[in-house]
Amino acid sequence: MAARNPLSEEELSCPVCCDIFRDPVLISCSHSVCKTCLQQFWVAKGSRECPVCRRRSSRELPPSNLVLKNVCEALLESRSQRSSAGSEGLCVLHNEKLKLFCLDDQQPVCLVCQTSKKHKSHDFCPVDEAVTEFKVGHVKYFEMLNTQAQHTERQIKEGFEKLHQFLRDEEAARIAALKEEEEQKSQMMRRKIEEMNGEISALSDTIRNIEKEMEAEDYIVFIVNMSLTPKDPEKTSGALINVGKHLSNLKFRVWENMQEVLQYTPVTLDPNTAHPRLHLSDDLTAVEKRDQRSSLPDNPERFDEYESVLGSEGFNSGIHCWDVQVGDSDYWELGVITESVTRKGDSFSGSVWRLRYDQSRNKIWILCPGQSGHSFTPKEKLQRVRVQLDWDRGKMTFTDLLTNTHLHTITHTFTQRVLPFFCNFSVHPLRILPVKTSVTVEQHS
Repeated sequence: MAARNPLSEEELSCPVCCDIFRDPVLISCSHSVCKTCLQQFWVAKGSRECPVCRRRSSRELPPSNLVLKNVCEALLESRSQRSSAGSEGLCVLHNEKLKLFCLDDQQPVCLVCQTSKKHKSHDFCPVDEAVTEFKVGHVKYFEMLNTQAQHTERQIKEGFEKLHQFLRDEEAARIAALKEEEEQKSQMMRRKIEEMNGEISALSDTIRNIEKEMEAEDYIVFIVNMSLTPKDPEKTSGALINVGKHLSNLKFRVWENMQEVLQYTPVTLDPNTAHPRLHLSDDLTAVEKRDQRSSLPDNPERFDEYESVLGSEGFNSGIHCWDVQVGDSDYWELGVITESVTRKGDSFSGSVWRLRYDQSRNKIWILCPGQSGHSFTPKEKLQRVRVQLDWDRGKMTFTDLLTNTHLHTITHTFTQRVLPFFCNFSVHPLRILPVKTSVTVEQHS
C-alpha cells in the first residue's frame, strides 16, 4: 500500500466551504474554520457556535491560526506554481525552493530567506518536519477532544443517574406513604365494621325483646324500650384516601425536595484555560497544583507559564459575587481578567485586577494594571474570601467571610468583558463555594 502524504488536502480543508483554508481562525474548542466562513455561519445561526461540534465560542473574534494559515498558503502557492510552471513551492522573493520553516514567523522560507535580515536571528526547521509536527499536533488535539468528550459524557451520565436515583427514592417514599395510609384506613374500617356488627347483634336482641313485649301488650314498657333503641350507624368521615395530599402539586413538591441534593455555584472553572500543572475537580469548582505537568494541548486560551485558570463565563454588566474557600493554600490570587488578553507567558498580568496572598511573607497584595502594587498584613490567615464585582460601577470588593471584614475595594472603569481569575501555587485546593438556593411561589394579587 502506498505511503500517505504527511498532511492531506482533506485535512487542510475548511469544514464549511470544504476548500483549502483561507485566513483560518482557531475557535476556543480547537476547531479551525475560514474567517469569512465562520462569520457567515454565525450570522446565519444567530449564535457563536462551532460549525463542527456546536460548542459556543468564548470569543467574538477568534485568533488567527498562523501555522495552519502558512501551511495552506504554501500548499496553494505550490499548487499554483505546479500548474503554471511545473515546479514545487518556490519563494516569491527569491524563486528558491521553500525548504525551511521559520519557527518565529511560522511560515515556510527558502535558504536565502534564512540569511536575510528579516530572519537572521530566527530558529528554523525543515518544512517536512514542520508539517509532520503540525499533523502530530492535530492528532493530539483530536485525541484530547475525544478524551474530553468521553470524560464529559461519563460525568453527565453520573449526574443524571444521581437525579434518577433521587426520583426513584422520592417515588418509593410517596408510594410507601400512600400504602401506609391505605393500611391505616383499612384497619379503621375493619374496626368500624366490627363495631357495627356488635351493634347489629345488640339490635337484633332488642328487636326480639320488643316482639315479646308487644305480644304481652305491655305498651308502656314497649315505649320505654323504644327510646333505648340504637340509632342508625353514622357515616364514617375520613374513610377515603386523601388523594389531594398525595397528588397535589406532585412535581413541584418533588422539585422542592430536590433542593436538598442540588447545588448551584455562581462561577465554575474552564478546563481549557487551566495551566498544565493545575488539576480541576470533576465538578469544575476546585483547583490545586500538581508537580507533574499534564499533556494538554497548547491551545490559545490556555495559560502556559502562570499556574492560572479562568471562570467559564464572563461578565460585561451587572453585579456578580462568588465565595472562595482558600483553606490551607499558602499562595493564591483571586480577581478578574479581560477576556481578549493573551494568556501566554506573563504578558497578561497587565490586564488582571487581583488580590494576592503570600503566606511566607504574611502579606496581602493588591495588584491592578497601570498602578503600583501595595500590600498590608492580615490580622489572621484568610479561610474564605468573597469577590464581588460591580461591573457597571467599576468596583471589585474583597471580603474576609469568617470575620466579615472588608479587605479592599478596587475601582476601575471596565470597558471590556472580564472573566473570573484564579491562581493557585499550592497543592491545597481553592474551592468555589455553592450558594443556597430556594423555590418560591409568586401569588397573584
